[in-house]
Amino acid sequence: MADLSNRTLFITGASRGIGKAIALRAARDGANIIVAAKTAEPHPVLPGTVYSAAEEIEAAGGQALPLVVDIRDEEQVERATAAAAERFGGIDICVNNASAIFLAGTLQTPMKRFDLMHQVNVRGTYVTSRACLPYLLKSDNPHILNLSPPLNFEERWFAPHTAYSLAKFGMSLCVLGMAGEFRSQGVGVNALWPQTTIATAAIKNLLGGDSMMRSSRTPAIVADAAHAILTRSAAECTGNYFIDEEVLREEGVADLDQYAVDPSVPLTPDFFV
Repeated sequence: MADLSNRTLFITGASRGIGKAIALRAARDGANIIVAAKTAEPHPVLPGTVYSAAEEIEAAGGQALPLVVDIRDEEQVERATAAAAERFGGIDICVNNASAIFLAGTLQTPMKRFDLMHQVNVRGTYVTSRACLPYLLKSDNPHILNLSPPLNFEERWFAPHTAYSLAKFGMSLCVLGMAGEFRSQGVGVNALWPQTTIATAAIKNLLGGDSMMRSSRTPAIVADAAHAILTRSAAECTGNYFIDEEVLREEGVADLDQYAVDPSVPLTPDFFV
């Protein structure tokens, strides 16, 4: 498959950041995008709403359906997938991008934060994948792509923030299980993770401010890698834990400096790689 023209993508957390970047890259091909996110009104710190993202997607050449969805709520997700299928005639791709983050040790992590991360990251991914699957199984090239890390079960990735690591690796375990479960039915289920930090609101507001942003890459690198994965044959591409820059090198992209926020600043590696 050369591009994503006329394909329908259900993307969680697509109102900003990496999710929106993936949506915009697909929109350039003429794809249909369901912007499934919680933000209906402008946030004082976090830019973008489902409606502003939809406007950008349509300006980029795609069709957009903005839906205010809390992926922790099964009924909301099922209504959203049904609305998506009704509008566009089905769903071809599910991108589980929405995620919650709280980086702290065990004693410093309130249970409400633990619960939020597991409800959004693990449960939200499972619920959304489950709701999309009846439609994906009717597609001729169905993909599920989780924005989650490779399964590196090393102490160093758990000890500083056990709760967050459990939640993110839970998304990756969904890949392990669903890839095997749906392989014979032709559904490609994969994970994608960045080699370096990505310049998003989470990096700026939670992890290091402007200095960390300068040592990051733009969301475009993840979007281009996602595009490369999602245009592959789902039957032949499943059960993988992709790293963005490795995918692009396989695609023949030699100049990765184009993705750097500031090419003069050394890049900061991301967690789990």
